[in-house]
Amino acid sequence: MEPKPQFDSSPIEAPFAEEDSSQVTLQDLQQRVDTWIRTIGVRYFSEMTNLAVLMEEVGELARLIARTYGDQSFKKSDLERDLADEMADILFVLVCLANQTNVDLTQAILKNLDKKTNRDADRHKSNPKLSSGG
Repeated sequence: MEPKPQFDSSPIEAPFAEEDSSQVTLQDLQQRVDTWIRTIGVRYFSEMTNLAVLMEEVGELARLIARTYGDQSFKKSDLERDLADEMADILFVLVCLANQTNVDLTQAILKNLDKKTNRDADRHKSNPKLSSGG
């Protein structure tokens, strides 16, 4: 299924230039990823392929965290990995999936935060595992 973006997918002059990156919104990110896919990536992978790629990327992040913060030791092949880059890989594929399925990530995360706030207003405060420091 070819995505029908909720944003203007006309070419952006320098979509990947380092502008003021502190001001990139989720909508901007969705548009930049869409532009990158259409100009450099040729087309979106299928949703199922992107789901598999997302799981692969999450696995790479898990591997790095297990070696950085967990008990596993690094292998030579892991030494060049960068935590921020692994997270960015995940975000990129997630944005692709959002674009393909017409999900507005800004609205989705705001709605999700409201849900969590209402559901968990007292739940975490009354959890002795969290208040005891660990």
